[in-house]
Amino acid sequence: MRKGINGLSVDVQSVLEANPLSGHVFVFYNRSRNKVKCLYYDRNGFALWYKVLERGRFTIPRATKSSQTVQLEIRELQWLLAGLDIEKLQPHRAVNYEAIY
Repeated sequence: MRKGINGLSVDVQSVLEANPLSGHVFVFYNRSRNKVKCLYYDRNGFALWYKVLERGRFTIPRATKSSQTVQLEIRELQWLLAGLDIEKLQPHRAVNYEAIY
């Protein structure tokens, strides 16, 4: 958790092979999962958000064997930062209609 904006943005590009300027939020956490950093690019510069839990751990979703990354919806990120277990929460399925009768 020593890296700042520059180090994390380089990691996003080289390790994750993603574009740090994409507007996506990139979440990093420490081994004990009590600290989390969120890096994102917002119109005219990078922002870094940092949270340390005094007690407990963040429940981080498991990545697949073939990837180091997990993609989250914005509500899932909010749940993670609020301390909820994302894997146990199941929102209602989205319903997409093509026409209204």
